[in-house]
Amino acid sequence: MTTTQLPEGLADSAARIGGPDGVLTDAQVHDFIVGQLRDHPFEGRSVCVIVPDATRVCPLPQLMRAVHEGLHGRASRITVLIALGTHSAMSETALGALLGYEPGRLEETYPGVTVLNHEWWKPETFADLGTIPQSRIEELSEGRIHQEVRVLLNRAVVDHDVSLVVGPALPHEVVGISGGNKYFFPGVAGQEIIDVSHWLGALITSSEIIGTTGITPVRALINEGSALIPSEKLAVKIVTAEGSGLHSVSFGSTDAAWASAAEVCAQTHVHYLDAPVKRVLSLVPRMYDEIWTGAKGFYKVEPVVADGGEVIVYAPHITEVARNHPEILEIGYHCRDYFVKQWDRFKTVHWGTLAHSTHLRGAGTYDADTGTEELRVKVTLATRIPREVCESINLGYLDPDSVDVDAYWHDPDTLVVPNAGEMLYRLGGPRS
Repeated sequence: MTTTQLPEGLADSAARIGGPDGVLTDAQVHDFIVGQLRDHPFEGRSVCVIVPDATRVCPLPQLMRAVHEGLHGRASRITVLIALGTHSAMSETALGALLGYEPGRLEETYPGVTVLNHEWWKPETFADLGTIPQSRIEELSEGRIHQEVRVLLNRAVVDHDVSLVVGPALPHEVVGISGGNKYFFPGVAGQEIIDVSHWLGALITSSEIIGTTGITPVRALINEGSALIPSEKLAVKIVTAEGSGLHSVSFGSTDAAWASAAEVCAQTHVHYLDAPVKRVLSLVPRMYDEIWTGAKGFYKVEPVVADGGEVIVYAPHITEVARNHPEILEIGYHCRDYFVKQWDRFKTVHWGTLAHSTHLRGAGTYDADTGTEELRVKVTLATRIPREVCESINLGYLDPDSVDVDAYWHDPDTLVVPNAGEMLYRLGGPRS
């Protein structure tokens, strides 16, 4: 993978408060956001505020109060759009908890605001921004993908004068560091660019791309699609602190604010180990309610597991694999080469599903002549998903009631990761 360095001065072109070595007060966060928004020309312009769903740790009520204060009475219209990607729609109760208002009383907390789920399952949701030609896709993907890509985006983004992305920057298995234009693609995008971007990341592999701060091929593709968006693109990007609070808040264009936050994220959200570990017990939080999202408990630790080691994804609350992607139950979980070397068999499956499969199964090889798949580490689910289902999708099973977490904490061969899915674990030192 070739990683393009960030354009010189890009991160510095965003305004930022805070950094990797401290935690901001609530007043500092509020005053910074309100001040930055009040200094920007929003008068008479409509604003689409794009935020993450509940699968990200983010103090959205705190941020939304400041954003609303900075925009209310100035913007002609404010729409909050939930960047679901292909996750399930959020109920009114869940939206209230996410954004900080009593369900059914949105207007009382945020006057003049409309809240929308990204209804990715409805064709009428999308506006067609055009097509990225095959030659450009080949260039951006460094020769890995050979097709044009149609760029569909939630029309709410197109129908507003300004798009304001609000959310965290985190190490990410597909793009390197999440945030910025990723909230458009895949956050509120159509299936084709989601599939292509995710499969591109899978071809590079999660362990290679995750936590990379530069412009990875996947981010380059996302940026290419974002260049077709007609509205002004701004972002309030945060970096959360372990436990609570924020290390930093950045404001500027989606590119600049992301670059600024990524600098901090790379210093705060990566733990480095001197040597690989035999076993990881990932304690998956309840915000991940299916393996489709709970798999982050594997992505973030794969780089530190020794060859032949094991990752136990401990999530007694999870009962299903992927409610919106039943095809994963048919193809199971396999390494990248399992699909690449049988491409005619799998090419019609959503490439985003193939990517998810490889990300959870990790590194390995496949011999097409013998049909033998060799996998670098063992992946075991300690969830409420039955043994027969786990084994049918090529994953191990462990009865969650048999897991003694305290015993694992005292086992020298085991790394126990609380709140798994946010912090990245790597060997050695920082990388660009």
